[in-house]
Amino acid sequence: MRQIAVAAVLALGALISAQAACLGHAEPEQRFGFEVVPQFPASKIYATWAPVLERVGQAARVCFELKIAPSIPDFEIQLLQGRPEWAYANPYHAVLAHQRQRYVPVLANGQEMLSGILTVPRQSPIQRLDQLRGQKVAFPAPNAFAASLLIRAELARQQVEITPVFVKTHSNVYRSVIAGDAAAGGGVNQTLQSEPAAVQAELRVLFESPGYTPHPVLAHPSVPAALRQRVEAAFLALGQDAAGQALLEGVNLEQPKRVTYAQHYKPLESLKLEKFLRLGP
Repeated sequence: MRQIAVAAVLALGALISAQAACLGHAEPEQRFGFEVVPQFPASKIYATWAPVLERVGQAARVCFELKIAPSIPDFEIQLLQGRPEWAYANPYHAVLAHQRQRYVPVLANGQEMLSGILTVPRQSPIQRLDQLRGQKVAFPAPNAFAASLLIRAELARQQVEITPVFVKTHSNVYRSVIAGDAAAGGGVNQTLQSEPAAVQAELRVLFESPGYTPHPVLAHPSVPAALRQRVEAAFLALGQDAAGQALLEGVNLEQPKRVTYAQHYKPLESLKLEKFLRLGP
């Protein structure tokens, strides 16, 4: 047991050290923090995002310190206080970050739209949303856009009162449903499809919301426009070779496209999701 504990501590230390490393150009013109919304465990986020930022940083002549908050609410506090120069956040985070700190959406996945899904155990007798009335439903966090806000808004629209349970990550949601700790759980197709086949086989999609422009890469307004454009170009260039395309697929940016707040995220303001938000200080 002691050896296992020591190994866990060493692994955690390695992860923390890795997160503090400069990813990108060896002699960067500028060093930036890059925060990623923690939909997955930190080890998985680092494994997928670090090689992407390494190549982007090399091409743009900058380096990034990849930072991973312990939870989505912690990430939100950092973002809405304007701390990270760069961030990868959900679409409604983009709305809030623009309203509070004037963050600029730069890129998003152009391959598919983002929709919320509500999963149940494959053998569950539940076939309609109203059958969830009075049940526990798992969500990754209160303000997860598609996996929580859109689903809770639809349940409220149909007057289906549930007991929400927030379990920090999408992976935890799916496992809570499989374990029977919740009757259903909110997620998104991309995170469900990234789960092992054994997990996917245990779940069934009960409901899917309309689709919206997915998670953007955001830049703080203090990042110079010329430098922002270099980083944007470096992301776009990754899709031009097989190795880079594979890296982009790992972070759900398969076909990165340029996005703007006015065209792609301002329309979300009309959804009136404010009453479902739970924001920290």
